[in-house]
Amino acid sequence: MAASAPDHSTDFKAAPLSVGASWYPEQWPESAWPADLDRMEQAGFRVTRLAEFAWARIEPEDGIFDFAWLDRAIAGAAAHGMKVVLGTPTAAPPIWLTEAHPDVLRVNDDGTVERHGTRRQFSFASPTYRRYADRLVRAMAARYGHDPRVVGWQVDNEIGVPSYDEAAHRQWAVWLGKRYGSIAELNRRWSTQYWSQVYQRFDQVPLTLDREQNPALLLDVRRFQSAVWADYVGEQARTIRALADKRQFVTTNFTRWNNNFDQYAVAARLDMATWDEYVPDGRPDWVANALHHDLVRGFNQRNFWIMETQPGAVNWGKNNRSLDPGATRLLAWQAVAHGADAILYWQWRSAPGGQEQYHGTLVGADGRPSAVFPEIARTARELSGASRDLAQTSPNARVALLYSQDSRWANDVQRHAQDWDTVRVLTDWYRPFARRGVTVDVLGPGADLGRYKLVIAPALTVLPAALADRLTDWVRAGGHLVLGPRSGMKDADNALWPERQPGPLARLLGAHVSGFYALDASHRVAGEGQTGAVSTWAETLATDSADASVTARYLDGPWLKGEPVAVTRPVGKGRITYVGGLLDRTMQDTFSVQWVRQAGMGEMPVSQPEFLEVSDRLAPDGKTYRFVINHGEAPIDYVVPEGASVIIRDGIGGAVPPQGIILFALEN
Repeated sequence: MAASAPDHSTDFKAAPLSVGASWYPEQWPESAWPADLDRMEQAGFRVTRLAEFAWARIEPEDGIFDFAWLDRAIAGAAAHGMKVVLGTPTAAPPIWLTEAHPDVLRVNDDGTVERHGTRRQFSFASPTYRRYADRLVRAMAARYGHDPRVVGWQVDNEIGVPSYDEAAHRQWAVWLGKRYGSIAELNRRWSTQYWSQVYQRFDQVPLTLDREQNPALLLDVRRFQSAVWADYVGEQARTIRALADKRQFVTTNFTRWNNNFDQYAVAARLDMATWDEYVPDGRPDWVANALHHDLVRGFNQRNFWIMETQPGAVNWGKNNRSLDPGATRLLAWQAVAHGADAILYWQWRSAPGGQEQYHGTLVGADGRPSAVFPEIARTARELSGASRDLAQTSPNARVALLYSQDSRWANDVQRHAQDWDTVRVLTDWYRPFARRGVTVDVLGPGADLGRYKLVIAPALTVLPAALADRLTDWVRAGGHLVLGPRSGMKDADNALWPERQPGPLARLLGAHVSGFYALDASHRVAGEGQTGAVSTWAETLATDSADASVTARYLDGPWLKGEPVAVTRPVGKGRITYVGGLLDRTMQDTFSVQWVRQAGMGEMPVSQPEFLEVSDRLAPDGKTYRFVINHGEAPIDYVVPEGASVIIRDGIGGAVPPQGIILFALEN
């Protein structure tokens, strides 16, 4: 992937691969700091994150700032060879603020008000909160914005929880006014004659996610909340940039498949993305994990960081099983293979009190290393050793997977099939490419698709006319667009298109969806020389153009038997394909191979054994760095190509051992 950055990017350049941890010196007497810092240095750590929950320590009273302790913590980290990421500690306001200004507290959809003592208890829409947050961030940036020991800034922490307070309601009415211009236009586009919903003023429109509400309203509520979060993050980013050295990056830490806001919209305010990689049950699905790495890399279309990941177990799942021995190292290497340039563990040391006492750490409250400490130290040494080779490398893809947050929200509101899960659908469509070692970029609908040969868009339910026009032009210019079930059903207002699916792309496809069905059992399909099954969702297709070819049909099922499930059509220099069912893995793989072939990309690599992952990072000179990772519990045969330069190898001979990796370089 080309490392393109947004227009407002700093001059930040990725440093050599780094490993580190979140450190909370404010939780400990300063007499404990030297021992912690010594152990971090011994572990090979090169970066630490500080201060993201330290508002009460930095500003113990209104307008009274104490940075002396943070100065000493930064100096201590630097003396032990570590750079610092500073978090803006706005995720947990101090008691003096919430007591003096109770209007800053978050209000839930049911009207209950959050209390002090948790986190994220603030309203993202509160002007008062924004004012105090800006004053804090401004003071921090003025003090550390040109500190060479500070490499970057993390805005807030794991954003996303919305508020329904009075300030949010006022901003909601203003947002609607800007979007629709008049209440008559809102009524028209929302079809409010249905159930006599008609509104007379924008301030009458409820701000709620009550599922009984109009689907158009529910989609716009999500969009509004996303816009407020983007503005919240952007405001802090602008404050930092105005005062900081351009070599310091600005980011925030996203969480796994966060559904509370459009992550692409927030990332547009940042220089690069980071995310918090957690596996609550301790049993990672390597394909699902790889997909999320590719998603985060796609936010800014450049390499990313892991800002938090677990050293052992988490404490907030239903059953917090620890990762197996070796899995922590494997997850770090997988992240690097997909574009991570830093891995930070949460957290360094167990806090003696607080809500996360059971969470895995590198050292216990007594300061002694945990069982996973040697494994993480080994990982840090290995990544440090590979840094020179992997500097300035990144994954490079010719296949893109489109992820539409609007479509996910729309489908959540009206699942129609109880087992429908948009993230699972994306994972199923991604899996054949991951199993065959084909790099995929996961992009938002607004991304430039010019460099891609194949774009796959499962469940592109919300298809605005402007996006349909761009996709049409891209197909005619030579791209292969593959649409999945539910695509093109809704317009930008979450209303049904007057044309049958795929709506404004039906004419380009030369076919349309004649019916859609929620399934409570699987049904057989056949096509491309293969038989398989569909489940959860099925659509029947009808061709409208002579050059639209049916590539698969249903073999059984009421309303389905004999009907087309997939259609393809050449258009201009390109091609468009539609698949109307959720296919099993065999059929999905068969179709994926054909899509790549039809896109003029040649033959797909052979499918690897189930637990073997093969991924590449490409250097500017064309050299390929290949990562081979065995996520399984048995050795897997793999032959390193003749002439390759091996950088890291577990095991000997022609196999990758369980929990083993191989990293080697191939000349172009």
